Amino acid sequence: MNILFAGTPEFSCPTLQLLIDQQPPVAVLTQPDRPAGRGRKLTASAVKQLAVEHGLRVLTPTSLRDDSILNQLAALKPDLLVTAAYGLLLPDSVLGLPRFGCWNLHASLLPRWRGASPIQQAILAGDDETGISLMQMDAGLDTGDVLLTRRTGIAPDETAGELQQRLALLAADTLAQGLGALQANQLPAPQKQADELATHAPKIQKQDARIDWRHPATRIARQIRAFNPWPVAFAELEGETVRMFSASALAEQPQGLNPGQVVPAPNNQRLLVACGEGMLDIHDLQSPGRRRMTSQQWLHARAQRNR
Repeated sequence: MNILFAGTPEFSCPTLQLLIDQQPPVAVLTQPDRPAGRGRKLTASAVKQLAVEHGLRVLTPTSLRDDSILNQLAALKPDLLVTAAYGLLLPDSVLGLPRFGCWNLHASLLPRWRGASPIQQAILAGDDETGISLMQMDAGLDTGDVLLTRRTGIAPDETAGELQQRLALLAADTLAQGLGALQANQLPAPQKQADELATHAPKIQKQDARIDWRHPATRIARQIRAFNPWPVAFAELEGETVRMFSASALAEQPQGLNPGQVVPAPNNQRLLVACGEGMLDIHDLQSPGRRRMTSQQWLHARAQRNR
């Protein structure tokens, strides 16, 4: 088959690598180079870097509605277009090009968490499991019929970054299963999504990572996991804005302390913070202008400053 692949971030790379190993795509669609890093230097997407490394044709349109890009795609005579975290909605003119339509590998158990941030939202909500849905795309946002579903549990201390790495590999496995079934003419009948059960996963903004100490410690701990590695949870603590990378919730309710106050601990061995419900046990964090450090290191530095 002539397969087109569309993807952009690191999450997409295992799926592209699977195609490279089994059936190299006739072209790869990805987002244009973007400024990145402190120097804001134009940087190619992870997918583009992998595609160029293997000599694949790369297309980086800013829109899929221009006649020029449509003509280029049509000339490739695609049988199937596969997307994984591409970042652009496919218009009807593109959806109708491939003989077998367009497939999307979405990192949730659809119809739960349609949208741009399914991994983060699953952690924020305290979901016990998530997975990959292989979907036959339509004009809606993750509304198409589901062809295959692969499930996986979410560990109690798993960050979004760690879960993303596992789901990226699971996405590649799911595509391999789908392609095998398609080629053997054994693809399961598409299952319509129950729209009434749909939940939305909006694009993450930096401000979403701001911690409100009045919330329960369990919710705050999930927020810290969901926003690691980006945009990283942050809050006011002891008069400064700190970034927090990992923490756990404790059910004990400190007496006489307001949310956001540090709970005294013997020998400064633990950094405990009072919350609206329970306490947060912070494991590692970062103060402005300083390196990331353990809670014990942070407490020691604070004690040194207060002498």
